[in-house]
Amino acid sequence: MSHYFTNDYVKSEEKVVKVKINDEDFTFVTDNGVFSKSGLDFGTRTLLENLKLEEIKGEVLDFGCGYGPIGIYVAKNTEAFVDMIDINKRSLELARKNALLNDASVNIFESNIYENVSKKYDFIITNPPIRVGKETLYQILFGARRYLNKAGELWLVVNKNQGAKTVARDLEKDYDVTIIKKNKGFYIIRAKNR
Repeated sequence: MSHYFTNDYVKSEEKVVKVKINDEDFTFVTDNGVFSKSGLDFGTRTLLENLKLEEIKGEVLDFGCGYGPIGIYVAKNTEAFVDMIDINKRSLELARKNALLNDASVNIFESNIYENVSKKYDFIITNPPIRVGKETLYQILFGARRYLNKAGELWLVVNKNQGAKTVARDLEKDYDVTIIKKNKGFYIIRAKNR
């Protein structure tokens, strides 16, 4: 798993996957060394299917974009301006290819957590890298507040087996938290900035 967060690549074997999200067709190029290379994972799918697209506008950050499904989906289905960040260079290369492939207007750049992020967003949307450990995960989730506008929203998906209840409870210290959906152990959490 560590290779998702480093740039020590396993051998490249690009693969094209076709995905349907809410009856909309997407084509993604994936590769070894990126999260969910065989296709859209269930957690990300559940997150995307439960976003309130009609409410998403302004500036959006796809945190830990991987090969790009979240940011590309949001860019294709809203008027929002979408930034996408990841620490993994292969993910960023794939996200750029996939934005072109799906005709999505997005801005993609490398960032270790928020170090290269210089503005505030109305929405930060993520399937966060749980396996980085709780300390780094909480830097991502609680650090998001500094990059959210007043009343901005952090949307995330976490599996029950990976601490979704604890994450939701802990986020309540700094956010107004709503569980939007529970689906096969995956929690879709909306955390509004106070």
